[in-house]
Amino acid sequence: MTQAVSVRTAADSLIAALPDGVVLTAAESIERYRHDEAEWAPSGRPLAVVRPATADQVATVVRWCIEHDVPLVPRGAGTGLSGGANAIEGCVVVSLERMTTIVRIDPVERLAVVQPGVVNDHLRAAVAEQGLWYPPDPASSPWSTIGGNVATNAGGVCCVKYGVTGDYVLALEVVTGSGDVVRLGTPTAKGVAGYDLAGLLTGSEGTLGVVTEVTVRLRPARAPEHTVVGFFGSLVAAGEAVAAVARSGVVPSALELLDRYCLDAVNEWKQLGIEADCEAILLARVDAPGDAGVQEAARVQGCFEQAGASYAARSDDEAESDAMFAARRLAYPALERLGPVLTEDVCVPVTQVPHMLARIQAIGAEHDVLVANIAHAADGNLHPLLVTPPGDEAARSRAQAAFAEIITAALDCGGTVTGEHGVGLLKRDGLAAEISPAVADLHRAVRRALDPHGILNPGKVIA
Repeated sequence: MTQAVSVRTAADSLIAALPDGVVLTAAESIERYRHDEAEWAPSGRPLAVVRPATADQVATVVRWCIEHDVPLVPRGAGTGLSGGANAIEGCVVVSLERMTTIVRIDPVERLAVVQPGVVNDHLRAAVAEQGLWYPPDPASSPWSTIGGNVATNAGGVCCVKYGVTGDYVLALEVVTGSGDVVRLGTPTAKGVAGYDLAGLLTGSEGTLGVVTEVTVRLRPARAPEHTVVGFFGSLVAAGEAVAAVARSGVVPSALELLDRYCLDAVNEWKQLGIEADCEAILLARVDAPGDAGVQEAARVQGCFEQAGASYAARSDDEAESDAMFAARRLAYPALERLGPVLTEDVCVPVTQVPHMLARIQAIGAEHDVLVANIAHAADGNLHPLLVTPPGDEAARSRAQAAFAEIITAALDCGGTVTGEHGVGLLKRDGLAAEISPAVADLHRAVRRALDPHGILNPGKVIA
C-alpha cells in the first residue's frame, strides 16, 4: 500500500510541474502508448504519458525522472517495428505527438527546421510547394514522424540513390540525459567543428537524448521518374536481376521487391487489380533527366530480361506505376490482416541478395513458417515478413526461431541485423552477435557519458 501511495504522489508532482492536460495517468488514456508495432516485443505499463509542446517541458520531465529515478521512454508516432518505443514498467512515456510545427523552410539555404512530431509526408508536401524535396521516404511515411525517423535513422524506397535520414540531418535540438537543452550540429552546408554529436544522436533510438527539433537538408525537385517492372518465376531470379542492375552501373532511384504473397494480400484487401502470374515482382525507377533517363530505364529492363524475367517493360502509364508502388507500401498492413507478422530488417551486400533470398525461403520451409518478402532490393535491405495464424503459440515459437536464424544467415553473408528499423528490443541479441565485445563496451561508455543517470530508454539497443 505504501508503495502504491508513493507512486500516486510522484505522479501528482509531475502533473503539478506541467500545464494542464500535458500529463495522462488514466489507464484507458495511456494504454495505446504502451508499445509500437513490433510483434511480440515485451512492454510494461507506464506510470504516466506526457505530451509536451516545448523543449522546456521535455526538460522538466527529464529532470523529474532523474529526481525520482524513473525511466523515460521517448515516442514518436509508434510506427516502429523493433520495440524501441515500448514502455517499461513504471516509466514515463514522452510522446512528441503535439510538437508538429514546421518552424521554417529556407529555399535559399535548402533546409527545413521542424519539430519532431511532423509527419514525414507532411514535410515532403510542404517543401514541394517551394520546388524542393526531402528524400528519406520510409514505407510508413504517411504516418511516421521526423523525430521517429531520426531515432532509427530511417531509410526508405529512394535511399539507394539519395541516402537515409542521417544524410539529411544538419542540426538537432536535444534534451540531454541531464535535463539540459542543447543544440548539436550546424545549419551550414559544411561544418566539422568538434565531434559529430548530431550524427551520434541520429539512430540512437532515444537512448542518448530526446530530440525536440530537427534541421534537415533539402534537395531541388527532381526530374520525372521512369518506371520499369519485371515479373520473375522465383525469388532467386529476382535477386539475380538486382545484382545485375548493380553490376550495370545504373543507380536506380528505387528498386523494390514484392513477392506473390504480398501482392495477393494487397489485391485482396484493396482490389488494386494488379495481375501478375509470378513469384516475385521488381519495381524499378530511374530519374536521370532527359534521354539519360530513357537509356537507364532500358538498361534496367535489359538486366531484368537477362536474369530470366518472364515479363519486363517500361511503364508509360503513371497511374499503373503508382498503383504498383502503392502495393509495395501497403504490403505490411495487408499481411497484418492475416495474422501476427514478425518483421525482419536485415541488410546484406547487393551481390549476396540472391543467396540471402534463397536462404530465407529455406529457413521458412525448415520451420514451417509462411515468409512473405518485400525489400529495398537495390541496397540489399530485405524485409522478410513471418506471418502466423492468430493465437497459434506453436507457430509463434517457430516464427521466432526462424527470425533468429535469418539474422544469423545475414551476418554469415557479411550483412547487418538492421538496415533501418533499429535494434530496439527485438534485435539486441543480433547486435551482440554482430559487434565485438570491445565495440559493445564503446557503446556502453557513450551511453553512460550522455545518460549518466541511466533513465533514457533503458534496456533498449544494448544491455
